[in-house]
Amino acid sequence: MTLVKVNNNVPRPFTSLVDELFNELPVFGKGWNGEAFPPVNINETADAYHVELSAPGRNKEDFKVNIENGLLTISYEKKEETKTEEFKSVRREFSYRSFKRSFSIDDKVDAEGIQAKYENGLLKILVPKKEQAKESSRQINIG
Repeated sequence: MTLVKVNNNVPRPFTSLVDELFNELPVFGKGWNGEAFPPVNINETADAYHVELSAPGRNKEDFKVNIENGLLTISYEKKEETKTEEFKSVRREFSYRSFKRSFSIDDKVDAEGIQAKYENGLLKILVPKKEQAKESSRQINIG
């Protein structure tokens, strides 16, 4: 076996370095394994957590929302349909890959009361809090 060392001292353009950096960071819509995942907003009120997952162009039947071992898991799997079309795609940017996102939940959450609906490209999940976990507000007298 022969090892060959290649000295490639040709400088890369700055845009190439920036593109490479952004394509490998998970902050910009890709996980460490390179798979894309949709962005999520999580808001908290006194009564519940409101999770919104942006996933336009999907079908609600392809989503699964599960709770198991303290994890709320949202997954999507696109059922592949084979079509014979009379035209050839020149460029294809629409991507409906499968994804899976999990969020830790604690014992303050009422797992039995979780509700989900998909409308206008948003998967909305209501995660209610248990009664004893709801924040109550009251005036405290100073003595």
